[in-house]
Amino acid sequence: MTPDQTPTPSKHYRWTVLVMLTLVYTFNFIDRQILVILQEPIKADLGLSDAQLGLLTGFSFALVYVTAGIPIAWLADRSNRRNIVVASLAFWSFMTAISGLVQNFGQLLAARLGVGVGEAGGSPPSHSMISDYFPPSSRGTALSFYSMGIYIGVLFGFAAGGWIAQNFGWRNAFFVIGIPGILYAIAVFWVVKEPRRGQFDVGGTPPKSSLSETMNCLRGRPTFWWISIGCAFTAFVSYGNGNFMPSFLMRNHGLSLAEVGAILGLISGLSGATGTFLGGFFADRLGVRDIRWYVWIPMLGGLTAMIPAYYTLLGENTTLIIVAMIPSQILGALYLGPCIATCHNLVSPGMRAMASAILYFVLNIIGLGLGPLTVGILSDAFVGAYGEDNLRYAMVITLTISLVGVFFLWMGVRSLKRDLEANATELAATGTQTS
Repeated sequence: MTPDQTPTPSKHYRWTVLVMLTLVYTFNFIDRQILVILQEPIKADLGLSDAQLGLLTGFSFALVYVTAGIPIAWLADRSNRRNIVVASLAFWSFMTAISGLVQNFGQLLAARLGVGVGEAGGSPPSHSMISDYFPPSSRGTALSFYSMGIYIGVLFGFAAGGWIAQNFGWRNAFFVIGIPGILYAIAVFWVVKEPRRGQFDVGGTPPKSSLSETMNCLRGRPTFWWISIGCAFTAFVSYGNGNFMPSFLMRNHGLSLAEVGAILGLISGLSGATGTFLGGFFADRLGVRDIRWYVWIPMLGGLTAMIPAYYTLLGENTTLIIVAMIPSQILGALYLGPCIATCHNLVSPGMRAMASAILYFVLNIIGLGLGPLTVGILSDAFVGAYGEDNLRYAMVITLTISLVGVFFLWMGVRSLKRDLEANATELAATGTQTS
């Protein structure tokens, strides 16, 4: 154990670290989603199309994010993960701040690519650290708590970003949002310690696995790929429609930028955070009876979320569609924590950062990369046929695609027990049997 590592942590310190890493993820999504709430004034100022907005908030960001994520995760599986998180947080916050200086589409694209490179070093190392701070019986809850950072970030990004932009301009919103992250990186460096790998796994510190060893392992775990693709198509809808929801409410329901920021910030933030935490909480408890609940919960959430989501897009009463967003957000957010926990349980402790990076590669290249871009392209194409409802029907088509995600999760359920047993056998053979 190095001086920078913590011994077997107390419960208080474990939760202190979890809260701090969750705040890092909150900054991640504030900086990522700030562009979403600002896209209408940016579109007007820089003369952009919906397809360009989809490229900025989706594909271009995702391409760099997932490409950089693999080598960073490789490094995280064999070096100090805390330091990687700190450096990444400082870099993406800096790139967010300088986004307020751009003068055209190309410059904004370059700034967002920089944010993507930085954010690639956030989650895989954090996931790996959390799985070394918490035993298997509570990993679903811990990883779901961490994933709440998505929606807390959306809350602050939408609410603060919308208010700042309306009162002080969209450029100042980038400055105000980006600079605090640089300062918080210093706090993480001083408080968070690198955990001992595999400290809740019998057999001690696991061997460091290469990318080829991890891929060889995952090739024998079809459940990992079914779950990854299921998560990807779930994210396809949440990113695709979520990134254009501010524009939809402003164009089709006449809400102001500040109103949309406040409404979506509160609803998406609180409802999404609630759903994310409940997904892991219930998976840990029901999973004791049957491990397949870790995938059944995301499946049921995705199916039932579609009902209020369709009303949100097709209803005319603004108040009622805002109310319908609440159950839609809660149910649609159940999937992430249980799915990450399951993917970690399918590999050895020395492969967890890389497993998270590969999961996020699939999730983000399809979900974040293609979701917003698809909505933007469909919206531009539907102008002639649907007029002012072009964005509405582009989002309806995207929502329907969530059924594909449910199907792939169902495929994952079918092979889950077999793959978990195979992993347990391999861990026992190498002396790192999970306790």
